[in-house]
Amino acid sequence: MLPLVPASAAQRLFLGAQGLLDDPSRRATVPSLQALVERLGFVQVDTINILARAHDLTLFSRLDGYRPEQLKKLLEDKRSLFEGFTHDASAIPTAWFPHWKPRFERDRARIHAHAWWQHHFRGTDGGRVVADVKARITQEGPLKSSDFEHPEKRGPWWGWKPQKAALDFLWRTGELAIPRREGFQKLYDLTERVLPDHHGRPCPGPAEHLEWACATAAERLWLFTPKELADFWAVVEAPEARAWCRAAEAGGRIVPVAVEGADGEVRPAFALADWETRLARLPEPPDRTRLLCPFDPILRDRTRALRRFGFDYRFEAFVPEPKRQYGYFVLPILEGGRLVGRLDPKLHRDRGVLEIKGLWWEPGIKATKARRRGLDEALERLAVFVGAGEIELPA
Repeated sequence: MLPLVPASAAQRLFLGAQGLLDDPSRRATVPSLQALVERLGFVQVDTINILARAHDLTLFSRLDGYRPEQLKKLLEDKRSLFEGFTHDASAIPTAWFPHWKPRFERDRARIHAHAWWQHHFRGTDGGRVVADVKARITQEGPLKSSDFEHPEKRGPWWGWKPQKAALDFLWRTGELAIPRREGFQKLYDLTERVLPDHHGRPCPGPAEHLEWACATAAERLWLFTPKELADFWAVVEAPEARAWCRAAEAGGRIVPVAVEGADGEVRPAFALADWETRLARLPEPPDRTRLLCPFDPILRDRTRALRRFGFDYRFEAFVPEPKRQYGYFVLPILEGGRLVGRLDPKLHRDRGVLEIKGLWWEPGIKATKARRRGLDEALERLAVFVGAGEIELPA
């Protein structure tokens, strides 16, 4: 019989691994922010700004005193974080930069073979555009997409001009890096000028890279399936993760367990060998309500969020408005260690108003006075963070 991890324990292990059981009122400093990002593994960066940037919301939910300029310092001054790709653009500890080199080579081949390349460089020599863009940056220093003139269709990434596509290709394949942003527009420069100490480090071999990818993912999940290990960085395949799990189990580093889901179903998984000790040492969830970013690490895998917390979440920003069930940028509501509801916010910067367009409690959750008070306090903290002087609630 495999050791059983009850649903409540599985939830606490995941919340603890992802920094949501720590006291969010602890002091927020640049070093503590670096430590937090390292603990999470990475923080997804997104351009949507209807409320605040995704990375800022993720960090603010864990550190009340977090301010965006602290992350900017780590990315642009200290360079202890860099912008790279995991599932999407993310802020990542620079110490791991060499492990992006296998990804750079993989993505180079994949992008060349993808319809994306053919679309953006139709009617042009894509290789020549890429070479010209890199030559300009080599000679002139950091440049933005807007520094390259071309008749451009304004719109989503599929409508990019060739030079913008070239910049993205060079970034995704490691030849360019992002030294800073201006008005959230990326500036691109040669990677050897942005990260000189890390650019020249050797590319890890396949065995070293697999060990890094799976071990670091396991340390940030604590409880996982091989697929979840592979999906964490999106850099190794599931069969490789399964092979790593077999070896790690044989070496006593991880153990097979049976995990109870929020629906009561028990499924096989793995856990770090000391999971019971870690569970015993975890603090109780903070006695407060918090609003999570749609791209929060505990929600990134929607299937896992449903299985672990019984919370069925879908990001609907790209769903046509008439077909949305909830809203454009819906924030899950975390009460202590439970996901109890969701709300649809919009920041009216011109009026300094944080509007809550909709509020929904999960089935079986009653809107008690204490629960509403906790939500009101969470909204007040959020309003201060985003610079709103007033909160408008739904009728």
